Amino acid sequence: MAQCEVCGNEYYLAFQVVTAGVTHTFDCFECAIHKLAPICDHCGCKILGHGIEARGSFYCCAHCAHAEGSTEIVDNAEHASPI
Repeated sequence: MAQCEVCGNEYYLAFQVVTAGVTHTFDCFECAIHKLAPICDHCGCKILGHGIEARGSFYCCAHCAHAEGSTEIVDNAEHASPI
C-alpha cells in the first residue's frame, strides 16, 4: 500500500501523478487538487479547470483577470470584441 503525501492515509488504490518530473502519491483527487492545483492570483481559489494565464499570473476566470488589469481576456465568444 502507498501513503498519501497530503493526508498520510495508507490506501491500496493510491495513485501517482508526475508533474515537472516529480512524482506525487495521493489517495484521492481531493488531496491531489489540494497539493497541485494552481491558485487564482486575484481571489485565491484553486483553479480546477483550464484557468487563464495573463501577464505571468494565473486566474480562475476572466472576471478575476479583469480585476487585475487584463482587460483583453474573455470567458466566451459572446463577450469577445469583433476583429
